[in-house]
Amino acid sequence: MIRALLLLAFLCGAEAAAAQPRAQEPDIAYGAYQRGLFMTAFLEATKRAPNDPKAMALLGELYANGLGVPRNDGEAARWFQLASQRGDREATFAIAMFYFQGRGVKRDRDTAAKLLADAAKQGQPAAAYNLGLLYLQGEQFPQDFKRAAELFELSANAGNAEAQYALATMFKEGRGVAKNEREAARLMQLAAIAENTDAMVEFAIAQFNGTGVAKDEAAAAKLMLKAARMGSAIAQNRIARIYSAGRGLPASAVEAVKWHLIAKANGNGDPDLDIYANKQKAEDRTAAEKAAQHWLAGAAKAL
Repeated sequence: MIRALLLLAFLCGAEAAAAQPRAQEPDIAYGAYQRGLFMTAFLEATKRAPNDPKAMALLGELYANGLGVPRNDGEAARWFQLASQRGDREATFAIAMFYFQGRGVKRDRDTAAKLLADAAKQGQPAAAYNLGLLYLQGEQFPQDFKRAAELFELSANAGNAEAQYALATMFKEGRGVAKNEREAARLMQLAAIAENTDAMVEFAIAQFNGTGVAKDEAAAAKLMLKAARMGSAIAQNRIARIYSAGRGLPASAVEAVKWHLIAKANGNGDPDLDIYANKQKAEDRTAAEKAAQHWLAGAAKAL
């Protein structure tokens, strides 16, 4: 399913995008930021800020995350706004997401959407992806699948894995673009390589069935297992079925039941696998239960 939460992109790196160094010129402030010397970055950016929108954007980043200075959403928003007004596309995207979230400013989705469109027009990949979501869902703009696909393509071509997955889904379903299973699989694979777990699951299914890509059950099972280990409940259910059938991987009752129990604990039950588990030897069920408990305990510690 295409991720529908605009804040996801923000929380996963919109602020970082606003603070990425520009290769055109040496920058002491950005260099210090990259090395984790946040106080130095703050002091150097403050010196440059009156005449440098990139320094303003960096100050916004530092205030937004409390790096080198106490976190201050109001100050972060102010600096992002100043940088945006001077044409910095990363800051424009950042302040757009602040308006969506109501962070440091009053929540205003209309203003956020306008800023998002401005950033996307300037070629900011994450802005294009998020703007595409608005068109896809018919929020702030009339629903327009074709426009959504165009925006996803802009972002996907810049390497945004979320956009690659979204566009792949549209090619798979024929929404906004002509249905094309090969293109869907190609884009899904790109997103899977970037470890988008939804894409990993979808590409593994395509590869398992030979839909839009050469059929390869072994490679599909390997990818599905990787997604399962990364926490995808869908992948956990699918790999349980793969182990139970012995397709792509050697059949294993213990592994099948283990992954079924893990998927079930993560909210993805399967009545057919319940029946399968109940038919297995008592010692295999016991081993599977212990393995599942061990895996779930480790996953909980990692949170």
